[in-house]
Formats: sequence, structure tokens, C-alpha cells
Amino acid sequence: MILVIAGFFESGFAFCLGKMKEAAGMAYYLWGAGFLVSLILSMVLLAKAVQTLPIGTAYPVWTGIGAVGTVLLGILFLHEPASWARLFFITTLIASIIGLKWVSH
Repeated sequence: MILVIAGFFESGFAFCLGKMKEAAGMAYYLWGAGFLVSLILSMVLLAKAVQTLPIGTAYPVWTGIGAVGTVLLGILFLHEPASWARLFFITTLIASIIGLKWVSH
């Protein structure tokens, strides 16, 4: 569960970076603060997760959750394209994440 939450925070810091690109003035710094908080929480939780999970499983699952979450946030909130091919490959990535978690001990 900790690893999943860490992955969500990874999506959060990537989303904040996307919002920083569009922001100016004080909003830029607020999104930057969100980036830093999300980054720190993501890394701390990932470090906690690898105390009980193999790094070879935890890291790919963490990056996969972050990648899927970032793509979905980009589609929903940053007006990024939702093409058939993009959704297909996100689906295969999700299947791979589940597969890695399933075969880990």
C-alpha cells in the first residue's frame, strides 16, 4: 500500500511540473512547493517500501504507477491527447505492473 501511495505522489510531482509550465508569479511558486512536497513524500515512501519489497520490483511498480497516473492527469487536466495507441500502451503498462507485483515474493 505504501508503494502505491508513493506512486501517486510521483504522479503528483509530475503534475505540479506540468502546472508550473503554465503558471506565472505566485502560482508558479505554489506549484513548485507542491512539486517539492510531492517529491519528498514520494521518495520517503519509496524508501520505506523497499524495506520489505525487492528493489527490482518496487522501483518498476513505483515508476509505472507514476507514469500511468501522470498520463491520466495530463489527459484529464492538461488537455493532452487521448489517442487509441496511447491508451493501449498505458493498458499494457498497467498489466505489466500487476504482473511484476504478482510474481514478486
